[in-house]
Amino acid sequence: MDNAKFGFSAFAEQWNGRLAMMGFVIGLGTELLTGQGILSQVGLG
Repeated sequence: MDNAKFGFSAFAEQWNGRLAMMGFVIGLGTELLTGQGILSQVGLG
């Protein structure tokens, strides 16, 4: 783990943004397919 980067960096921010966009799209897609909201899907609604 000597080469591991911690904290804010361009690389980390790019991956964070990409994963957040994927999560949003997947959540929206499952909402459209199931008819349930995102909170209902995870048991909070």
